[in-house]
Amino acid sequence: MALLKVKFNQKKRVKLAQGLWLMNWFSVFAGILVFSMGLFLKIELRKRSEVMDNNESHFVPNSLILMGILSCAFNGFAGKICYDSLDPAKFAKWKPMLKPYLALCCVFNMLLFFVALICFLMRGSLESTLAQGLKNGMKFYRDTDTPGRCFMKKTIDMLQIEFKCCGNNGYKDWFEIQWISNRYLDFSSKEVKDRIKSNVDGRYLVDGVPFSCCNPSSPRPCIQYQVTNNSAHYSYDYQTEELNLWRRGCREALLSYYSGMMSSMGAVILLVWLFEMSVMVGLRLLHTSLESIANPEDPECESEGWILENSLKDTFKSALENLKKLGKFNQVDAGAEGAEGEEGGKTPAITTVS
Repeated sequence: MALLKVKFNQKKRVKLAQGLWLMNWFSVFAGILVFSMGLFLKIELRKRSEVMDNNESHFVPNSLILMGILSCAFNGFAGKICYDSLDPAKFAKWKPMLKPYLALCCVFNMLLFFVALICFLMRGSLESTLAQGLKNGMKFYRDTDTPGRCFMKKTIDMLQIEFKCCGNNGYKDWFEIQWISNRYLDFSSKEVKDRIKSNVDGRYLVDGVPFSCCNPSSPRPCIQYQVTNNSAHYSYDYQTEELNLWRRGCREALLSYYSGMMSSMGAVILLVWLFEMSVMVGLRLLHTSLESIANPEDPECESEGWILENSLKDTFKSALENLKKLGKFNQVDAGAEGAEGEEGGKTPAITTVS
């Protein structure tokens, strides 16, 4: 028994073809939307590429761009088929292509669904990428004279100001690295010498943070140096008092920003996928209803359309049987080739009579 069998007359077939033509052009605009989202996400990731450890995060925008292009191509082609299906003479040339095209549509929709899932599941990979990238970026903060790293200070400062964050996981991350360049240190000063000697790696570490960590909304002037020294500031206790520094780490801020963006895009792609599936089902019904016309010379006659010619269970069994036959056929071919090789290797026995 066919799956989702529907009876069609000439009027219903025309309405289905016209409706599918319109839906295909809506799908073309949806493809442009998916392409635009991928392009936007790629640009946003490029802006912060200096604080990202690798290029794995670009898999999502590249996939969206590809899916958008394929969606425009597939749906534009399907729109042409639906338009020509109203004329039997024009539709005849598309008949041999419809089954392969529908198979490609199935593959395309599977890929589209996979991309939608990836948008929701990229959080873990993105988190590790940002964590390592920010850690490396903070190390290079002081290298304002080093080629290739001279803009890292500006990048980190702008990032902390824009996202209202400080450090990788928090402001204390700045205590563990030397973020002040040696060119601004007075090496004749006893304090500088003592700090460098007290550190195993010979770095100048301070309990301070860059100015970009300061919260401008705070009523108190920013305390960015000697943050943990209560006696250095009047009426101050860093353990109990609300600091006028951004508390949130930049990894969390960026992860929240990109995850929210990808989740929204994933939801949009799922809606596009559902729309594409409905278009594919409609195209299959149109294809089968036109093929099952008993008398092609009488376009007014009724016909039947279906999704699968047999039930889902029978179709699955048939597919398994075909795979088994294909496997047996390959084994027979391999055995025949082996037998031919053995026969070719044998030399006929020659008996000599004396």
